[in-house]
Amino acid sequence: MYVARSAALFLLAALLEIGGAWLVWQGVREHRGWAWIGAGVVALGLYGVVATFQSDANFGRILAAYGGVFVAGSLAWGMIADGYRPDRWDVTGALICLAGMAVIMYAPRGH
Repeated sequence: MYVARSAALFLLAALLEIGGAWLVWQGVREHRGWAWIGAGVVALGLYGVVATFQSDANFGRILAAYGGVFVAGSLAWGMIADGYRPDRWDVTGALICLAGMAVIMYAPRGH
């Protein structure tokens, strides 16, 4: 149950952080305005809150592990929101990042 809860929190954090950054991008780069930017800032703040719900007490470990989720999630977001098509190297890199995340977060530590 620990891994499922943790993975769900990582997914929610990714939606908030990547979605928030995308909203800011849209507001600034695509000239959609302050409402988009403001919504992005709120989402980015909520990402920070969600990260605190992970069971592990180590901030550095949580954020390092989340980095792998962010890489893979960013590619997925680009595919869905912007029609981006990752090549095999993008996919390979994302899988390596997710493997690293799993090692950082879920390796048995004996305590």
